[in-house]
Amino acid sequence: MSLARNATASQSPTQTNGYERHQPDQTLLYQLVEQHYPAFKASLEAQGQHLPRYIQQEFNDLLQCGRLEYGFMRVRCEDCHHERLVAFSCKRRGFCPSCGARRMAESAALLIDEVFPKEPIRQWVLSFPFQLRFLLARHPQLMGQVLSIVYRTLSTHLIKKAGYTKASAQTGSVTLIQRFGSALNLNVHYHMLFLDGVYAEDDYGKQRFHRVKAPTYDELNTLAHTLSHRIARCMEKRGILERDAENTWLTLEEGEDDTLTQLHGASVTYRIAVGPQQGRKVFTPANLARA
Repeated sequence: MSLARNATASQSPTQTNGYERHQPDQTLLYQLVEQHYPAFKASLEAQGQHLPRYIQQEFNDLLQCGRLEYGFMRVRCEDCHHERLVAFSCKRRGFCPSCGARRMAESAALLIDEVFPKEPIRQWVLSFPFQLRFLLARHPQLMGQVLSIVYRTLSTHLIKKAGYTKASAQTGSVTLIQRFGSALNLNVHYHMLFLDGVYAEDDYGKQRFHRVKAPTYDELNTLAHTLSHRIARCMEKRGILERDAENTWLTLEEGEDDTLTQLHGASVTYRIAVGPQQGRKVFTPANLARA
């Protein structure tokens, strides 16, 4: 026991607890933002355009996250009196990898420990055409309406597949809306964590879970057509989608030609938004492989 105690005491505090200070300025993302963000802002301002304040704040906070010169907390061990400086974090939800990973872990723990029952879960992912990605990014209310359509369609499918009606059974899901693709392009899509079955009362009045089989190719194809029709009908009612005998097109409200709209349009189509190469296609590993 004394040998073990002495061996532990001889270790440095860093060796004992394994703490390593986060240094965001050493990451490639931080260096890219630090180097190019000022020029990006200047290029927009030269065209008489400005980023919304909340986006500027996201960038500014990222550049200050984990940096001791922007604020820190001094932590002191009551036993060995060793002190350590812990820099403040930005706690943002945008693209800070450190704070984003922390939120991701916390959200996952919450879902597993307090939300989902001990039943099978299936992930359903719904992506959209470029034009709809743009519209959903611009109109959060429309994004919510489309999500409601998707949830009703999928839940009805699961209930019917289990052999019940909506009045006699129910299911549930948690949806995480992701706004970016693998190339950091604008790509609004839904990650829906659905119960892989339904709850229904048995003969004794107790709720029992009834799992359904995995969806077949034909079922997925039918669901895709159903969702396409229902989402299009919703957009027609809102005046966003118009049709004639031969064509279908999307309409934008007047006054939507602002800075963010232009940036959204460039991002969703993999194009450079500002600067001397504005409008040129961005090459990513995905489209290079197709070239």
